[in-house]
Amino acid sequence: MKAKVVVAMSGGVDSSVAAHLLVEQGYEVVGLFMRLGIDKLDTTTKTKICCSLEDAQDARTVADQLGIQFHVLNFKDAFNRIINTFCTEYLNGRTPNPCILCNQDLKFGRLLDFAKMLNADFIATGHYAKVEKACDRYLLKKGADSRKDQSYVLFSLNQEQLSRTIFPLGMVTKEAVREIARNLNLKTKDKPESQDVCFVLDNNYHTLLYERFGDRITPGLLKDTKGNVLGRHQGLPFFTIGQRKGLGVALGTPRYVVDINPQENTVVIGTDAELLENELVASAINWISIDKLDTPLNVQAKIRYHHVAADATVYPDKPDAVRVVFKEPQRAITPGQAVVFYDNDTVVGGGWIERKSGKTS
Repeated sequence: MKAKVVVAMSGGVDSSVAAHLLVEQGYEVVGLFMRLGIDKLDTTTKTKICCSLEDAQDARTVADQLGIQFHVLNFKDAFNRIINTFCTEYLNGRTPNPCILCNQDLKFGRLLDFAKMLNADFIATGHYAKVEKACDRYLLKKGADSRKDQSYVLFSLNQEQLSRTIFPLGMVTKEAVREIARNLNLKTKDKPESQDVCFVLDNNYHTLLYERFGDRITPGLLKDTKGNVLGRHQGLPFFTIGQRKGLGVALGTPRYVVDINPQENTVVIGTDAELLENELVASAINWISIDKLDTPLNVQAKIRYHHVAADATVYPDKPDAVRVVFKEPQRAITPGQAVVFYDNDTVVGGGWIERKSGKTS
């Protein structure tokens, strides 16, 4: 009997080719499209953003081309909670990464639940990453295509999820994916990449914040690092650490957001040098290659998706938290983002940045 795998099909080329590769490898493949309630036009690109009705139709067409079962499930309410979390993080002076939450709660949470209902053996997605088993643990590793590696956004997966997950694109490059799709003449062969945050239209999350939480957005003070008032801002959620544009002040030399204080509704502006920090504290830690951290551990740490991993030492802190000390200062450490720890190409674990210094205020 063939092993059964449920593959998340977004209507994009990556998940389409992932489904094809699973069929080719002899699995019984079931496609699943997650309906998230998004069906609006992005007026910048003039295209519908991902997870729309059009995407659902594209996924169904590919499933028909591949001769596999296909289902559509409505996860609108669950996804709406992720959007609200995204907004409230900004309101609290943090910069969120909703893609990680979506992976954790939907793509590897609800998807696995659905697979169990179908008595499926595995779930699969079109992420560029790898799962390998070593001794008694399942390891998450970087994808072979270093330019597309998505292991960072998968750090929150637990051992059960990893044990049931297949990443068909783990050893494949993006160029090869496009070539496979074109050779098969898949409907999605030339479909462009979706934007990073699928529910933010026109690449402007300010509109979304006003729509959902406009009554909680109030003007406040812009200050320098010495506490001098430089001006006023129109809303603390519209700023993130490292931001240069849209500060509303001209000081002769470049200035950046170096701190955000939600208690005082204050945004702090400083120089590029003042963005550098040696330490951070992270919580809600998920360990993958190890069971727990008892002693300091040398790693390479990424503080955002496009950050080049930097040498650091991770120290146990309070329960479910760690202190990370970098060998060299890092620019724009941002609360709300994930910090992910690597041992070369293996994900050791990761967590959520609580503050950008080991010192308490």
